[in-house]
Amino acid sequence: MADNPEKLSQTIRYRSGPGYDHEHFSFMPLNERPKLDWPNNAKIAWCVYLYLEYLELDPPQNSIRDPRYGGALGSHFPDYLNYSVREHGNRIGFWRVLDLLDKYNIKPTVPINAMLAERYPRMVQECIDRGWEIAGHGISATQMITSESSEIEEKAIITRSLEILRERSGSEIKGWFGQDFSQSTRTLKLLSEFGIEYAADFPNDDTPYTTNYNGLICIPNQSEWDDTQLMAIRRLMPWRWCDVVIEAFDYLYNEAHPSGTVMTLSIHPWLLGQAHRIKYLDEALKKMTGYKDVWQTSAAEMATHYRNNT
Repeated sequence: MADNPEKLSQTIRYRSGPGYDHEHFSFMPLNERPKLDWPNNAKIAWCVYLYLEYLELDPPQNSIRDPRYGGALGSHFPDYLNYSVREHGNRIGFWRVLDLLDKYNIKPTVPINAMLAERYPRMVQECIDRGWEIAGHGISATQMITSESSEIEEKAIITRSLEILRERSGSEIKGWFGQDFSQSTRTLKLLSEFGIEYAADFPNDDTPYTTNYNGLICIPNQSEWDDTQLMAIRRLMPWRWCDVVIEAFDYLYNEAHPSGTVMTLSIHPWLLGQAHRIKYLDEALKKMTGYKDVWQTSAAEMATHYRNNT
């Protein structure tokens, strides 16, 4: 939630006393949570997030993009280099990743930008044909939601995103992934009003939890081993990323907390679909699919199970 401090003071009502300085959800430490059993007595639930994104070459004036993805050459116009790297993910990387997900029979949740759905219907259709869950993901990679936007503007973004995905997929959209984890101070409330059942924008937990907005659920999205966070931003070598992912999975599997442990894996085809990285995704998926008593599921199915069993 990158925001102007003055505007923030007008939109957030700070609270005193124990807990957070916001009222979006309550604080609950791990050791005080009720027991949650996953289907078939699985030790953990495992979600794969396959992000399909469009990067605009000429984004609207005043749109906000995560500056960390500007590349070594900095910001310039027209930025054909970064545009082409993202385009490589849609032309090449996606299909490599697709083969691996099919190889290991993995059904991911697929957050999709509205502009990608409009421009690359073949990619969306591949996901639909496999029965994968489609989730909202805003307009494009250059149009983040923050409190710099008005409520009218934010509603327009959510409306356009959901309408296009519903039209293209022929199904209801239950989940929302903000572009680069972005939200305004009102996003959760608006999502609940739009009928969204879960949001996956906060890397603050390893189990689902309920917000204060009409039962809207927050689903884990563990950014510490998100592929772009580690390799594009922190410049971690791909073989070390593979180790980190496997180490995280192994720890969470063996911890298997009674409150319902979750492991998430984020895949961006423009990054992991590159020729020098794809084999490390293969290695990670091979290792993780070798564990027994794991519920490999979609974010929507996880949210539904959590809602019906807590």
